[in-house]
This record gives sequence, C-alpha cells and structure tokens, in this order.
Amino acid sequence: MIKKLAKSIREFKLASVLSPLFIAGEVTMEVIIPMVMAKLLDEGLNYRNAEGVVVGNINNLINIGLWLVALVLISITCGILAGFFAAKASTGFARNLRHDMFYRIQNFSFANIDKFSASSLVTRLTTDVTNVQNAYQMIIRIAIRSPLMLIFSLIMAFIISPKLAFVFIAVLPVLAIGLLLIMKFAHPLFSLMLKTYDKLNRVVQENLRGIRVVKSFVREDKENEKFREVSDATYKLATKAEKIIAFNMPLMQICIYGAMLLLSWFGANIVVSSAELELSTGELTSMFTYAMQILMNFMMLSMVFMMIVMSRASATRIVEVLDEESDICDPENPAEDIADGSIIFKDVNFSYSKDINKLCLTDVDLEIKSGETVGIIGSTGSSKSTLVQLIPRLYDATSGEVFVGGKNVKDYSVKALRDAVAMVLQKNVLFSGTVRENLQWGNEKATDEEINHVLKLSCAYDFVSKMPEGLDTFIEQGGTNVSGGQKQRLCIARALLKNPKILILDDSTSAVDTETDALIRNAMKEYLPSTTKIIIAQRISSVEHADKIIVLDGGKVTAVGNHAELLESSDIYKEVYSSQVKGGKE
Repeated sequence: MIKKLAKSIREFKLASVLSPLFIAGEVTMEVIIPMVMAKLLDEGLNYRNAEGVVVGNINNLINIGLWLVALVLISITCGILAGFFAAKASTGFARNLRHDMFYRIQNFSFANIDKFSASSLVTRLTTDVTNVQNAYQMIIRIAIRSPLMLIFSLIMAFIISPKLAFVFIAVLPVLAIGLLLIMKFAHPLFSLMLKTYDKLNRVVQENLRGIRVVKSFVREDKENEKFREVSDATYKLATKAEKIIAFNMPLMQICIYGAMLLLSWFGANIVVSSAELELSTGELTSMFTYAMQILMNFMMLSMVFMMIVMSRASATRIVEVLDEESDICDPENPAEDIADGSIIFKDVNFSYSKDINKLCLTDVDLEIKSGETVGIIGSTGSSKSTLVQLIPRLYDATSGEVFVGGKNVKDYSVKALRDAVAMVLQKNVLFSGTVRENLQWGNEKATDEEINHVLKLSCAYDFVSKMPEGLDTFIEQGGTNVSGGQKQRLCIARALLKNPKILILDDSTSAVDTETDALIRNAMKEYLPSTTKIIIAQRISSVEHADKIIVLDGGKVTAVGNHAELLESSDIYKEVYSSQVKGGKE
C-alpha cells in the first residue's frame, strides 16, 4: 500500500527530503540550547570565585548569551523552512493523488464504477485524500522531529545524570502500551465511519439531483429523516472513535507530571547531598527541559500514530481505486480503423454480476447492415439499453461476440471504437459550460456554422437562437436551466456533430412531441445516410418507418422485422401498437 501511494509523490520528492533535513537541524539546536542554558547559569549567573563565593561573571554571561541567541535564530530558521517544505510536499502529494485517482476512474468501465458507486468515489477523492495528506505532512515533519528529539534528549539526559535518566525509561513503556491499545480499538471504528460517509454523500447527492421530485411529492420531511438517520450514524461512530482517542491526553499528562515529580524529588536530593558536585542546579534545570522535550515529543509522536490510524482506512480505500483494473482494455495490437457501421451479435449473453445464472440478455443473435435504421421496442426492464451498451464496449458481453465493421469489438482500441459510435443516453447529461462548449464534445474543432447546422437538424436552433447569449449562453450543471425536451435536442445535436458510423438514440426523443420527433428522424436520415441508426423508443411512431425493428422481451429477442411484418408475426408488437394507435381497441 505504501509503495503504491508513494508513486504519487513524484516531483515533490525533494521537498519531502528537505523538510526532514531542516527538522533535524531544528532538533539539534533545541537539544543544544538547554546545555547552553545550564552553562549560562553555572558559569555566568552562578559563577564562583576562588573562595567558592557566587559572584557571577558578566563576560561569560555575554559570550554564552550571544551563542544562545545564535542557536535560537538557527532553530527558528530551520523550523520555518521545515514547515514550508512539509506543506509544499503534502499538498503536492494530495494533488497528484487526486490526479492519479481521477485519471484511473476515467478508464473505468461502467462495471468498475458500479462496483464503487459515485458517492463513494467522491468521498475517496475528497475526505480520504485529505486524511492521507494530513498524515503525510505529520510523517515527514512530526514523525521525524519527535523520534530525533526523543533520542537526542535521552542521550543528553544520560550524559548529565544517568541516575535521573532512568525515570524516562520507566515511563516510556507505560505510554507505549497505552498507545497500542488505543490504536487497536480506534482503527475499526474509523474504517466503519468512512463507509458511513459514503452513505451520507449518496443521500445528499440523490436529494439534490431529485429535488424537483422531492418537492412535487412533498417528501421533504422523509428526506430530512433519511439524512438525519445517516448523519446521526456518522456522528455516533465519530464520537465513539474520538472517545477512545481522547484517552491519549490523560495518559500523557499522567506520565508527564509523574516524571516531573520524580525528577524534582530525586534531583533535589542529589543536588543537596552532593553539594552540586554530582549534579549542579543548572544541570537539574536542563534535566527538566529535557524531560518536557522527551515527554511532549512522545505525545506528539502519539498524535502521529493517531493520525496514521485515522488515515490508514482512507489509504486503503484510495489504493482500492488505484489498484482496480478496468474490465475493458485495449488488446495488444488494437485495430484503429472501423470499416463501416455494420453490427453483429453472435450468441451473446450478458449479466451485470458476471453470474451466468442471472442473465439480462440471453442468446442474442442479430445482424444489422451498415446504414440501416433499426428500432428497438420492448417493455421496461427488457434490457434494451443494455443491448446497445455492448456496441461501444461500455460493458463487455459475458459470453458470445459482438462485431462492428466486421471485427470483434474487443479487437479495436476503445478510443477508436467509441469515436465511431455516438450515443444519446436515456439519461441526458449536459455539463456546466456554454451551449457551444457542450456541443463541441461531439467535435471540439466544429465551427459555429457546423454547430448551427446540427442544431437545425435536431430542431434546437430556434430556442438556442432566442437564448440571451445564443451559443455562449451558460448551461448550469446538469442542464437545470433548460427543459427536458431542450436538453434532449441539445444532446442529439452533440451526437450528430460527431458524424459517427453508428448513432444510438436511447429513448432520446421521449420529451419532444411526435411532430418534432418525426422532423428529427427525417433530418438524421438525410444528414447521415451511411450511418447505422439505432433508435430505442416507447412510441411505435418513432420506429415504424425503420428498416428493421427488434422486439425484446425479458432480455430475449422475440421478433425481428419491419412494421408490417411484425404486425402479422409478433403478439407483443401488435399489443403495443394497438394500445398506442387504436387506444386498445381492435
């Protein structure tokens, strides 16, 4: 896991190394300063003459004082530089980590995204990365500073008085055992808390996306209750984890004050009994300083451990994303050229769970010629959308083969295949940006003339031209400032601008009237004569003029033929036609 995360440090390796180096300099100065302070007391303020009388020495006081000021300035400078490089390294590491995760997600298939869920991926890109960033900053700064300070201070304490230094040896095991117990009980709670964060994000995301539905059904109270439940669960887990972490502070205080009391008692006895020959007043004072340094830095080290406990769960979740291999990838020598828009399904079975006993599509055999207009009709849940998503490899068939342009879709590079296929999905999506920017997803080099042409073909030109700034009108996130029918027509225009070999319209004219629907179909027929057009629709009028109509029922192809043929041979088609055209009357 550490090796995987470390790959995201990259250009911030130098900053990650410089921070510990300056910290080492800061620690060295802080360890030397108490020794100089002791010297200042013993050879400056408490200087004794030949008769043993304390008279003080102003020259020693000035000289040692100047050394002390120089050491303090060096310590401050090292501390500032260490903080600067630590901040630069940790924020840069977080930036690279988010970059690597986002690019990884971009290569995921739909199956990979379904595995994590959108809300979980958002949490991993935000909260989890922030936790790891904070832990990394503490690791390259405090986790370096505290051990060095502990080691150097212990060495200096043993140099001054080995007897008193054993006080620290007695205290440290108590702290170590206490911290290990805290870590053991806190980690599982933090792991569970992050999963609850995923649920919280999902509830908020669903509510904001469906806010119109919530208000139209007057479900605000129910949604508030749902949010409160998951929010309370997060609160309870966080509180329980923090309660365990909180034991860290009283444990540290007991050890610190206990050590100080022991030092005061034994140190005063040594000073008095030896008449300052074994331990001077200045040395005892420096021992108190070293005691505080040892115990305070042990407390800082315990905070690092606590942060590592909190971030360990986040790091695991991040690595899960980085380690996830896309179900769909390019072959060794991928084909880049697609001859035409012909499509063949050969013995195709498909299951979202990869379980052959839970198939969504069963024994699909189809042949669609290049340039044909094909309609797909079926009841809700008959896997119409699933069928067409196998063409551009948004999913791969569980068994069987799908051919485009005479070659298996798995033989093409994913980019080349998807460049040749334009889809207007059932859930139309517009991104925040101008109308022009949204349409140029189909062709980033398209001119205004080309854009206006496809807008006319999709019957969107009239309402776009009436917008305040025309093509430069800003579309809000999700297209909330345009109607459902306008959104559909803009999405169709975007697909037409791509000039694909295969055009798939997945129930993409459901929000427009039948006249506009007919105009769009006729325009596509004239504008893209050689393009294979697949139209999934609920309305018979949208597909009755197609060259071929496929009837799906329960994931199986029950009939294939033109409108007239299906009226004679397919009971399902006949029933749908009767209900729509004749109002259910023969």
